[in-house]
Amino acid sequence: MTDLSKYRNIGIFAHVDAGKTTTTERILKLTGKIHKIGEVHDGESTTDFMEQEAERGITIQSAAVSCFWNDHRFNVIDTPGHVDFTVEVYRSLKVLDGGIGVFCGSGGVEPQSETNWRYANESEVARIIFVNKLDRMGADFLRVVKQTQDVLAANPLVMVLPIGIEDEFTGVVDLLTRKAWVWDETGQAENYTIEDIPADMVDKVEEYREMLIETAVEQDDDLMMAYMDGEEPSIEDIKRCIRQGTRTMAFFPTYCGSAFKNKGMQLLLDAVVDYLPNPVEVDPQPLTDEEGNETGEHALVSTEETFKALAFKIMDDRFGALTFVRIYSGKIKKGDTILNSATGKTERVGRMVEMQADERNELDSAQAGDIIAIVGMKNVQTGHTLCDVKDPCTLEAMVFPEPVISIAVAPKDKGGSEKMGIAIGKMIAEDPSFRVETDEDSGETILKGMGELHLDIKVDILKRTYGVDLIVGEPQVAYRETITKVTEDSYTHKKQSGGSGQFGKIDYVIRPGEQNSGFTFSSSVVGGNVPKEFWPAVEKGFASMMQTGTVAGFPVLDVELELVDGAFHAVDSSAIAFEIAAKGAFRQSMPKAGAQLLEPIMNVDVFSPEDNVGDVIGDLNRRRGMIKDQMAGVTGVRIKADVPLSEMFGYIGSLRTMTSGRGQFSMEFAHYAPCPNSVAEKVIAEVKEREANK
Repeated sequence: MTDLSKYRNIGIFAHVDAGKTTTTERILKLTGKIHKIGEVHDGESTTDFMEQEAERGITIQSAAVSCFWNDHRFNVIDTPGHVDFTVEVYRSLKVLDGGIGVFCGSGGVEPQSETNWRYANESEVARIIFVNKLDRMGADFLRVVKQTQDVLAANPLVMVLPIGIEDEFTGVVDLLTRKAWVWDETGQAENYTIEDIPADMVDKVEEYREMLIETAVEQDDDLMMAYMDGEEPSIEDIKRCIRQGTRTMAFFPTYCGSAFKNKGMQLLLDAVVDYLPNPVEVDPQPLTDEEGNETGEHALVSTEETFKALAFKIMDDRFGALTFVRIYSGKIKKGDTILNSATGKTERVGRMVEMQADERNELDSAQAGDIIAIVGMKNVQTGHTLCDVKDPCTLEAMVFPEPVISIAVAPKDKGGSEKMGIAIGKMIAEDPSFRVETDEDSGETILKGMGELHLDIKVDILKRTYGVDLIVGEPQVAYRETITKVTEDSYTHKKQSGGSGQFGKIDYVIRPGEQNSGFTFSSSVVGGNVPKEFWPAVEKGFASMMQTGTVAGFPVLDVELELVDGAFHAVDSSAIAFEIAAKGAFRQSMPKAGAQLLEPIMNVDVFSPEDNVGDVIGDLNRRRGMIKDQMAGVTGVRIKADVPLSEMFGYIGSLRTMTSGRGQFSMEFAHYAPCPNSVAEKVIAEVKEREANK
């Protein structure tokens, strides 16, 4: 099938427990891909196939499935909701053309839905909104619609209205056709009737239908003029306008239902076909040069172009390494040789498969618009571009967040070291937000990740999947260092030991840089006192020291170095002499420049029942938290705060105790901020103690 207009590459994303995986299950059932529905709470859903996912009832890694609806091919990706696995959502959005944002009918817009919505905005992915769980206590469709406006600054376009609410939710009214879809109590998706609108809803339906048409016709000036003259546009014209507005993200068609009870799903699938863009309608991916700067060219979505694809996920399973690939242009066949532009090496395509979560169907060829997996690729990593050998190019790369928490691990038995090394190598390839280092002094293996749950799952996978039992140390915070004062200084490196010596003198200014600027170097030397060929050596020497600060040995952030003057010797000066001078300058001047310790501050979002709000806020204050906002909802209060990561270990236990198990929270990295003196002294003392014990 080569008609790209019949393709829909979509993702399903939302907060933890809003019903993404259940929605995916219903889509698969309705499209005939599965015959028995597996429930998340039974640990049997199709896309949550990892043991850890089934046990915890959460999605950890994004899963891909393909299915057909009304002669259209859907490539669906079910993404995790938990903030520790946000990287899975981010990389899925990168390769999708459209999405379904699922919101809980009673919980509304929750913290992770905000993060995902922000990512989708940045990736410019068109979306449909689906308000799920309308059969639950406290569900209110129009309240959630209002929340999407207030919290997400989105423009929801209401397409259906619910018939009944909570226990009495029986179906929805399609505003365009003015017809009611009513399901019976069997819970079967196909057991519905299409009826006239209930009498008590007629006025409300007309009011919302008018709002829908008014918003839609804004996409077409001629239709708008005709509508203002009293001429109602045809349903085809309204749909065309809605499709246009959805594609440009002027608004988001909004549906509702209950995925668990199989109500409202057909209209959602029709909306994916009617309103979400096909691969050709999406702005083509920009091409970049080796430094990551855009070249102005794009990967046009067409089967006629040369082959261009992005590897967006690596997964290791019992059949070997699977590389998930989104093909942007061209075609690929079994046996083709393709180029990995990141490594400059070619790879032969042995086997290609279409994914059905953890099952796979063999393919002989694939084309632009497809999302497939290639088996057994060697040196491919997430974000690498795969392309035609004769037409090398690089697609815009993915940027992954830095880890904020680390733990030291060691295998329980001696023989486990090699096994652990191989397993961790595979896990790093799968998850770019998971990093591993070896402490050179102690020989310890340090795992770094996005949060406690993230590392907890990694340790669990090592134990169960790879059979490596670990001794796990206490979590460590990823502190940083920076400077606070502008300092002018001079440093001379001089070494005479018979024969040719070494000489390099530099005069320089170091000053605090802009936030997140890292290390920047400039030179204002005039008159050749430090010849130009030695400037890169000064920069290299200083930059190489940024990994180990002078306060407690943590990496240094945001420093500007300006080389203002110096001196050289015609015989004894060399690049290495100036590099050593720069390293000495770093050690000499950092303490003078008011070096200080920085700690990671987290955006913490806590949900608390109303009765416990006082306790929760008091506890956050004790953890040095800054309360930013409080929002009362139907079922409780959301509290937003900035809290240092070091104070958040074990927080879930305290929150559950304070709220009798009803509280929830999520957190994500916000920024680095200076440590108070008392905390800095404690951290420095701990570092010294660790050094002494090595």
